[in-house]
Order: sequence, then structure tokens, then C-alpha cells
Amino acid sequence: MGNFLSKAKQYSKSIFTRSLDVIEVVGNKLPHPATIFGGLAVLVVLLSWLMHALGTSAVNPADDSTVTINSLVSGDGFRWMYTNILNNFLRFPPLGYVLVVMVGIGLAEGTGLFAVMIRALVLSAPSKYITAAVVLAGIVSGLAVEAGYVILIPLGAMIFHALGRHPMAGLAAAFCGVSGGFGANFFIGTIDPILAGISTSAAQIIDPEMVVNPAVNYYFMIASSFIVLFVGVWVTEKIVEPRLGKYEGTAERFAIVQLTPEESKGLRWAGITVLLYMAAMAFTVIPENGLLRDPLTGSILHSPFFTGIIIGILLLFLLPALVYGIIVGTIKSDKDMMKHIIKSMNGMGSYIVLVFFAAQFVYFFNYSNLGLIIAIKGASGLTEIGFTGPILIGAFVLLAAFINLFMGSASAKWAIIAPVFIPMLMLLDPAYHPGITQAAFRIGDSLTNLITPMMSYFALIVTFAEKYDEKYGIGTIISTMIPYTVFLGIIWIATLMLWIWLGIPLGPDGPIYIN
Repeated sequence: MGNFLSKAKQYSKSIFTRSLDVIEVVGNKLPHPATIFGGLAVLVVLLSWLMHALGTSAVNPADDSTVTINSLVSGDGFRWMYTNILNNFLRFPPLGYVLVVMVGIGLAEGTGLFAVMIRALVLSAPSKYITAAVVLAGIVSGLAVEAGYVILIPLGAMIFHALGRHPMAGLAAAFCGVSGGFGANFFIGTIDPILAGISTSAAQIIDPEMVVNPAVNYYFMIASSFIVLFVGVWVTEKIVEPRLGKYEGTAERFAIVQLTPEESKGLRWAGITVLLYMAAMAFTVIPENGLLRDPLTGSILHSPFFTGIIIGILLLFLLPALVYGIIVGTIKSDKDMMKHIIKSMNGMGSYIVLVFFAAQFVYFFNYSNLGLIIAIKGASGLTEIGFTGPILIGAFVLLAAFINLFMGSASAKWAIIAPVFIPMLMLLDPAYHPGITQAAFRIGDSLTNLITPMMSYFALIVTFAEKYDEKYGIGTIISTMIPYTVFLGIIWIATLMLWIWLGIPLGPDGPIYIN
């Protein structure tokens, strides 16, 4: 019997592995990502014309307005495209975020600071904890999403490569942590008050006095952090790495050699610079009259500090890299500093091309209202099925995950979905608190961020992967990340069901049920 079960387990594992291989092969046979995004933009143009001709429309539950298709094959559509193609490219958020941060990253990489950091980590940390450290860092980086996607994901690949492990496994582990950081974290971030504000408006349809506070999901977020950490480590080490096998690429690997006295001194002073910088930034937000607090309300969450966080991240890398470079001699003049920054920018050409076509697709999709109508009809369709109780919560997680495949903005999706599902669940018997609906949405949104090309930073992640093998493409990323989506989905949804069954509060002023 035991032998039979063992063979059955190996067979099922083989089927799963072969399925991922097929996905990778098919995905990598697709055209270049920039070509795909360009083709999708053309497809949106044609679909907008067809759906407009068919009279497709939907009622937006947020304000009861009728949403119709804006045809791009029309006078207004052609004029909009002609006058906005440049603006679409320039205003696409990842473009500015990445290029600004690359100034600091380029200096840190050019001076050798990154290489020394990796060597110090590899030499000092037990290798068995490296995966957990990478995933955990990804979760915490959810406080500043740009830093997670732009910095930690390539750093995870570099660390694994330096250890002789497959760099794609490190990239995947970091990606899992960063994406999970939307629905799981140890701290309250900038997205929490945004979601809570939308939830409050939706809840007041039923109860005009109800206010949803930004920490409504805090307890569940902490528990979810451990789920993401456990699943991220287990999937990386038990599924992803064995499937990837030994890395046979030619990408340069960081040598694991002892640090020289100059490198140790430079690293030490770089660390001191980071601490001084963080202390200075804390001084701008902790005091009630802090310089980077909102000057009118004194708020920290809605303040210049978080509005300009990308500049804070830039300085977090630029200043210690500058100090390190001066100490070890890789920066002897301003020309050396600029040389390192310019060199890093030289490798961004492929990403800039991708962004140009990806931006057209995303903004064409938004202008046409195709994404908005898909989201509205998807939400309305699920409400008509008649699910109630925990089953509805689980189905709602899957709906949020599905809609995330078509719409990138979390706040935009929640603004559409919340007015439908929060009032509905508040009217059930027992009545669910808006916090449970919000938590379910965050889970679903986190799950498919790992596998949807609509995610703003997906093209950048493909670029990171291509550094280790030019054959890596969209199929490689999706096939590598699917196991994380599957196992995170199973365990995360099961945990939410258990949470509801036990009646544990989701956070401060976040009960499961309301009277």
C-alpha cells in the first residue's frame, strides 16, 4: 500500500511538473513582450469598436452611472490616441519610479556596494535561512511597493546566484514576498487608509455612522505574513528549485571571498550612513511639527513623506553608495560617480521599449472602459449566483483574483467592487463586518499579481530574468510563479475560513460580525 501511495504521489508530481514545463514552453514561444503589448493595444482598439457597436454597457455600483464603451475607432478615439500616446508613456508610473531609483541602485552597483553586501550576507548567514530572509524582506518591502519590485526582486536573484543556487528561484522567492506584501505585512502601509476610506463609503450605504479604520485588517495581516513566509519558503525549496535544476547560464556570478579591510570599513560606514539617514528621516515625521508631515492635518500616512517616498528610496541607496565608493576608492571624483550611474542606465533600453508598448495597452484599455465593464459585470454576476456566508467569502477571493488579471490598480478595483459586496454581506444573517470583505479582496489581489502581465512591474521582472538567460520570457515567469499562486490560494483562503469560524477579530475595531 505504501509503495502504491508513493508511486501515485510521484506520478501526480510528475504531471504537475510537466504541466509547468508545457506552460513555460508555450509562453516562451510567444513573441517579444513589447510585441505582445503592442498587439494587445491593437486588439483593444478593435474590441472597443465591436463592443461599442453592440451597445455594451454596465451600471457602475459606485455612483449608479451608466458606463458605456468608448470606441477607439471613431473621431474622438483617433484624436485621443494621437494626442495621448506620448502622455501614456510619460505618465506610466513604473517608468519614473524605476529610472529614478536606478540612479541610486546604479551607484550602489557600480561602486561595488551591492557585491560586498551579498558577499557579507553569504559569508555570515547560514544558507538554510537565506530563502526565508529573502521572502521576509519581500513582505516588509510591501510598505514601499516600488522598492520591493525594483530592488529586492533582482537582489534575490543575485543572492541565490552567489550561493550557487538557481537565480530564478531567488527572483521567485522575492516576488512571492513582495506580492504577498499587499495582503500581508507587519506594519500599516499607505494602501491601508485608501482601502479603508473606500470601505467606509460602501458601508455607509447600509449604516451611515460606520467608519472603517485603516488598521481593520492588522491582526489578520500579521498572521498572513507568516503564511506567505511559510508557503514562499516551502514552494521555493520543494517545487521551484527542483524543477529549475542546476543553473547552466553564463551570467557572471559574484565570487564568495573574504572581505578586504577596506571593504569591511566601507561597508561599516555605509551602514552608519544608512542609520544616520533613517534617523534624519524619522526626525521629519515623528515630531508633531515634522517637516514631511502634512502641514495642515499633521498626518503621516497622507503626507509629503509618503507622497515622495521614491525620492527617499533613492537617497537610501545613493548616500551609502557614495560613502562606500569614496572609502574603497571606486569614487575619486564626480566623473566616477556619474560613470557608475550612466552605466546602469545603459541597460535600461529594453525596459524602456517594453514600457512604451505596455503603457499604450494599459491606457487604451482604461480609456475604452473595457476593464471597468468587465469588472462590474463580473462582480454583478457573482452576486446573482446566490452564495452566502463563508462560501461567498471564498468565491469573492477568487473573483478578486480573476478581476486582477484585467485591472492593475487595487484602489480602482476596490472602488468598483466594495459598493456591491460590502452592503450585501452586511445584510446577511449573520451580518459580516466590512473588514472581512476587504481582507478577502486583498488576498485575491495578491494571488494573481504573481502571474498577470497586467501588473505594472511584470515587464520589469521579465527584464530581470533575461539577465540570466535571454530565453527567459513571460512563460518562464508565469510557470515559475503558478505554484506560489496555487498553494498560497489554498492555505490563505483556508486560513480566512478558519478565522471566520473562530470569530477572531481581524484588527482593531474589526470584528467578524456586526449587529
